[in-house]
Amino acid sequence: MSEARTGDATRGVSRLRLARAIEDAALSPSEPHPCSYLPGRSARAIALLPGRLPPGLYHGLMDLNFRRSGRIFYRPTCAGCRECRAIRVPVARFRADRTQRRCWRRNRDLDVEASGPAPTAEKHALYERYLRARHRGQMDCSWEEFQSFLYESPIDTLEVTYRLGGRLMAVGIVDEEPDALSTVYCYFDPDERVRGLGVFNVLWTVEHARARGVPHVYLGYYVAGSSTMSYKARFRPHELLVDGNRWVEGPTARTW
Repeated sequence: MSEARTGDATRGVSRLRLARAIEDAALSPSEPHPCSYLPGRSARAIALLPGRLPPGLYHGLMDLNFRRSGRIFYRPTCAGCRECRAIRVPVARFRADRTQRRCWRRNRDLDVEASGPAPTAEKHALYERYLRARHRGQMDCSWEEFQSFLYESPIDTLEVTYRLGGRLMAVGIVDEEPDALSTVYCYFDPDERVRGLGVFNVLWTVEHARARGVPHVYLGYYVAGSSTMSYKARFRPHELLVDGNRWVEGPTARTW
């Protein structure tokens, strides 16, 4: 058996054990609240608030449809809806399409630096501008939220900064696991929409994973019918998590 298949089999066993442990914990779901992705729907989730996680454990949680936000790991558990599906890109097979290649060329003038996450006043100012332009008050712009949401992490996390002549253009937060990277969030200058900085951040992360020999880049949730999530499906090939435990390659995943 190849090393990659051996790793997949080992993670599968660990995932089953982790799934049983979560089931045994009998976590109570949150109170219903308005869905962030599909208008007119309510949402709820189960959540974990662990201490520092050892490398590899979050990968198992992602394969059970969990996502990280600050120090919390959560999984949607909405009545009558299972549209929040984890999406990942198999790095070795990914090939950028024409639009993505144009985005890459458009941003070749940026200086990219990856390092440990460090909140600063400069980054917070950019984050505040981004939220005010794109989220219309749905999120708090405070320093406390900024720090807890993006800069408190119980796992290994990378911050990627994109600058043009010293001016901060975008910041990407990426979680690092031995066999996966996960894009957490990207905030950018709202006046630079033409650059496609969010797409460029994903492209950079995929190339970073390729250089490191990391098999997958996880892009969080894909929600069919949500316009804010549609860009993720354009990274092809991609795989979607279905039934909470198996990966199906899109776009044929609509035949579930």
